[in-house]
Amino acid sequence: MKITNVFKLIVGVLVITQLVSMGTPWPLIPYEHLDPHSPSKPRPPLAIPDGCDTLLSLGCKVTSSNPEEPIIGEFAYITDGIKTGSRDIYVELCLNKKFSWGTEWTRTNTALQWVQIDLGEEREIHAICIWHYNVNDSSSWERAYRDVICQISNDPKFIDGVVTVFNNDYDNSAGFGVGKDKEYIEGGPYPVLHGRPFAVNAVKGRYVRCYSNGHVINSGGTKNQIRPYNHYTEVEVYGRHIDREQEAMGETAYPPADTNGVTSDRIPVTGKLLFAGVIVIGGIVTAWHCFRRKQT
Repeated sequence: MKITNVFKLIVGVLVITQLVSMGTPWPLIPYEHLDPHSPSKPRPPLAIPDGCDTLLSLGCKVTSSNPEEPIIGEFAYITDGIKTGSRDIYVELCLNKKFSWGTEWTRTNTALQWVQIDLGEEREIHAICIWHYNVNDSSSWERAYRDVICQISNDPKFIDGVVTVFNNDYDNSAGFGVGKDKEYIEGGPYPVLHGRPFAVNAVKGRYVRCYSNGHVINSGGTKNQIRPYNHYTEVEVYGRHIDREQEAMGETAYPPADTNGVTSDRIPVTGKLLFAGVIVIGGIVTAWHCFRRKQT
């Protein structure tokens, strides 16, 4: 068997092992589209440029595609800075309030809705983190929200100048195109709910819109069923205020970010250690070959 095939087999086994260790078969989400990250563990911190980690969204106005007030909560909860607690801190939206729990919901039904944050003026955005649901009961564990999409624009109607910065819709059921990001399981030992952070490559805009299309829950009588409810506990937007004078001069106050949202002069420590390890191993191998040649 070729080394490449062995490597692929090992990676496949590790991914499946990680998914199985979650205790969730998640048959409604194909393994190749599911992020293997365990919801009980925090994600690695994002590396963003100095001076671009200001929390821009705290206390900002939130609107929604929902024609009425939320079924549960208030829109202000989404930017109040509270991410843990009780049923009093999250928002629940549903397009069809007459939905019956005995009804089977499928991907052909749409539950797509959005919440939108007005940052007050155009900002330069470098990171966003979304928390969907955190309630002290068994259903707070292991949920996967479908078609999580995040867009930025200066147009409040999101018609012009729209930039998509996250999209895990693998089958284009939301109609914004097939996304490259993975669907992920959300949860954590109460009261800790690990949000889903993602880097943004210095996109400028005033409005941040987050979509979701119902969710899959893996507990109780609703196990492995798609539900049309969308929840939001908190959305945090990080970045910096734009210096118009500096912008007019064509200057930036930080090193430019690369395509991964990580600046080239701020490589994570794990990356530095990996690079150093490769150098050391390469040196040992080279010295060994030189020694063998002298012996022969």
